[in-house]
Amino acid sequence: MRPQSFGVNMRKMMTRTALMAATMLLGVPATAQEPAVPRQALTLERVFASPSLSGPRPRVLKLSPDGRLATLLKGRADDKDRFDLWAVDTATGQSRMLVDSAKLATGNALSEAERMNRERQRIADVKGITTYGWAPDARRLLVPVDGDLWVANLDGSVQRLTTTPETETDARLSPKGGYASFVRDGHLFVQPLAGGSAREVAGEATPKVSWGVAEFIAQEELARFDGHWWAPDDSRIAVTRVDETPVKQVTRAAIGADGTRLFTQSYPAAGTANADVSLWLVNPDGTGRTRVDLGPSADIYIARVAWAVDGKTLYVQRLSRDQQRLDILAVDAATGASRVLTSETAKTWINLHNSFRPLKDGSILWASERDGYRHLYRLMDGKPVQLTSGRWAVDELVGVDEKRGRLWFTGFADSTLEKQVYALDTKAGARPVRVTAAGGWHEAVMDEAGQRLIITSTTPNQPAQVWLADGAGKRLAWVEENRLDAAHPYAPYRAAHVTPEFGTMTAADGQRMDWRLLKPAGPGPFPVLMQVYGGPHAHNVHKRFTAPIEQYLVSKGWAVFQLDNRGSNNRGKAFEDPIHRAMGGVEVQDQLQALQWVKSQPWAGKVAVNGWSYGGYMVLKLLEAAPGAFAAGIAGAPVTRWELYDTAYTERYLGNPVSDPAVYAKSGALRDAGKIKDPLLLIHGMADDNVVFENSTALMTALQKAKTPFDLMVYPGATHATPGLEVHGWITRLRFLGRTVAPTGY
Repeated sequence: MRPQSFGVNMRKMMTRTALMAATMLLGVPATAQEPAVPRQALTLERVFASPSLSGPRPRVLKLSPDGRLATLLKGRADDKDRFDLWAVDTATGQSRMLVDSAKLATGNALSEAERMNRERQRIADVKGITTYGWAPDARRLLVPVDGDLWVANLDGSVQRLTTTPETETDARLSPKGGYASFVRDGHLFVQPLAGGSAREVAGEATPKVSWGVAEFIAQEELARFDGHWWAPDDSRIAVTRVDETPVKQVTRAAIGADGTRLFTQSYPAAGTANADVSLWLVNPDGTGRTRVDLGPSADIYIARVAWAVDGKTLYVQRLSRDQQRLDILAVDAATGASRVLTSETAKTWINLHNSFRPLKDGSILWASERDGYRHLYRLMDGKPVQLTSGRWAVDELVGVDEKRGRLWFTGFADSTLEKQVYALDTKAGARPVRVTAAGGWHEAVMDEAGQRLIITSTTPNQPAQVWLADGAGKRLAWVEENRLDAAHPYAPYRAAHVTPEFGTMTAADGQRMDWRLLKPAGPGPFPVLMQVYGGPHAHNVHKRFTAPIEQYLVSKGWAVFQLDNRGSNNRGKAFEDPIHRAMGGVEVQDQLQALQWVKSQPWAGKVAVNGWSYGGYMVLKLLEAAPGAFAAGIAGAPVTRWELYDTAYTERYLGNPVSDPAVYAKSGALRDAGKIKDPLLLIHGMADDNVVFENSTALMTALQKAKTPFDLMVYPGATHATPGLEVHGWITRLRFLGRTVAPTGY
């Protein structure tokens, strides 16, 4: 379960000096005189309409191999969810559309596999182009549209690579540019770009075996979406083979407006068998197939795969079923033989990451939490040399300049509220240097040579801006300025914009927890919507542009509060680990502590709590733990029985239900459902394949047996993300809150 976020979140008000510095860096003069814009009242419909109130939201940012172009997927002004491929000249800053997704649209329905793949990547609402890849000669790109593949040239022309009724997925170009590879109906194909037809290089005549794609667990819980990897010289391909025969078959009812469809789905529920996943090496023509030695146990996870620079070694990260041991295997690319290069162990669980970079000298840049915080190390023959240190966490390695011995990463050395980009000389004793401005949240990607950065930056008062920068963070050209001026979609509502306040409170074990608050002007009291997620791998309180829905709620008289409780990430393992074998424990304690603080404030009136997914689970646990403490609760798509959730996520935190049934019973939300006495609204999509609808039907049964009334809203055909139903979802919430907490007047 990866977090489903209510909206972006941030910390205390910036000082005037910090705000001026940030706006100057972002290219927005602090004293600019702008034309008067008629002020408008924000409506629910406008919050979720096109164009987005936050302005353009570029996706999949990349630099061309020659550094001449920055490319991105950009939504349309008239349809914020349809993305086209754009390019920005890094020398002149001129932008142009490379591929118009509407012109290539075929109207073909996506396969169920691709639809679910998008659901797991949290892009179920995205239309048009969802991904693309550069050829190494920087002259063309591979672009999937509506299940087929196209080759786009820099002059705007395109050539269709595939024309089939099936959906081609997991498409990529080989590193040398000689081939395109893709998966069709569970079979891996390779097509020469110089001409010729696609050749199947791996596949079997059985619907339960697939080659070249990541299995459900890898996608949903390990954040591994790749199932095949090209060697740097195009000579070999590492390919996963996934056999779902051992996996428990469940019948999932996708209840829609026009009827019910039954899906027989392989779903590895906690305590049951996973798919049998093996790794193979094969030549581009399908010959030379060799199985990789992954060790004596088949009950493991293939967490990450990467090639050495010379293509002679394949690195595989092997994670134990209990996720308390991670081995880095060095695999001979010719024979498949492997050896353990180094290992990580934990008493609770290992957090996976993408900070793994093999270098030309044979060493590896790597991140580890062995000292309690995620930091960067250099592995030489498996021996680690620590490069960063301190009571703060590295987020992710961004880029490397091997010639100069420099690297770039994102992290939290300045504050847990601000993700910054840092540069570091890799020599011993060097300290990281921040290259982005204080007071905001920054993401970055970098070219392979470590020369240019694409930085995405946002603050509590400025929606995301994207620019090309040098290694020192100096802006060279705008990629997406998103200037918050009179022409911006948010301009009519800017005068009413509320800047969030930030603060901290101390948990029972002495650790600091961050909170965020938005509230209307005046003394109050205001009804409070306490937003909760609370689960692991979540970081919701930070300095980013406020979600428009939050500004809408404030405009209707609500205060919005959120706390990052223990169990949240990016604050070190000691902050995360208290939930081990005890989900629904310290998170609930921390949120109830926050509730008492909120109630003690003179501006606070009645308090309601709202959450989705793990947040929906938290709402139930809070109402069970403290009847009468909240005026109402809204639980969206909640987990109620952890035995219904998947192996990798659930066993990571709760262990195995076969050997630890008491842990599951205590952590679940059904045993104490009868204790719920406060008004409850339950919301769930009826085709949810992540937190399956059975979680809510089980809760309904428990509440009915306890003679506990509750409100219910279900969405026929909707999956976990419920795309396109945002307005109705908030109308439903606000009507419920209007009856139970305070009139909303939406």
